[in-house]
Amino acid sequence: MVCYVTRDSLKNQFLLAMPNLVGTYFANTIAYICDHNDSGAMGIMLDRPMSITLSDLLKQLKLPCNIDDTLPVVEGGPVQQERGFILHSDDVVFANSKSLKDGLMLTTTIEVLEAIGRGEGPRKFLVALGYTGWGGGQLENELKQDSWLTCRSSNTVIFDVPFKDRVDRAAQALGINFSLMPNRTGNA
Repeated sequence: MVCYVTRDSLKNQFLLAMPNLVGTYFANTIAYICDHNDSGAMGIMLDRPMSITLSDLLKQLKLPCNIDDTLPVVEGGPVQQERGFILHSDDVVFANSKSLKDGLMLTTTIEVLEAIGRGEGPRKFLVALGYTGWGGGQLENELKQDSWLTCRSSNTVIFDVPFKDRVDRAAQALGINFSLMPNRTGNA
């Protein structure tokens, strides 16, 4: 069965890297699509913790740091890795926060990090450095090449599932077990 998607239909969904992406930058990853339109798509990878902790990052930025010093920062993607992107719950909203869906916000300003460091930030958050990006039509072409599987997003997967289990948990919601899928796919 072939599924065709319109350009704006991937916003607020997960992209799961198909097993045929083994050996590539995106192998075994899950990304949340924050925006998708005729100009392209932008997303945040959710499952690649970096060696830097949030505490380290806050100290480097000379911000308050009253948090658990083991909280990780994730690699959000290969684009602008020096820039922070914070996915968070909507219990605390900032002037430049963008509402996504289902109580999820995206904020890129330092004020969210200051609030988190003071212990006054959102109840749930994921701090990422960098993002994933696709030019107009690029993601659609990658979907036609069976590089990605799309599925409905889940705040539970974003915030509560251990990093190593996020791809599998999202795939399970579709009734798929990635470990049973071959590395190569084809078109019949």
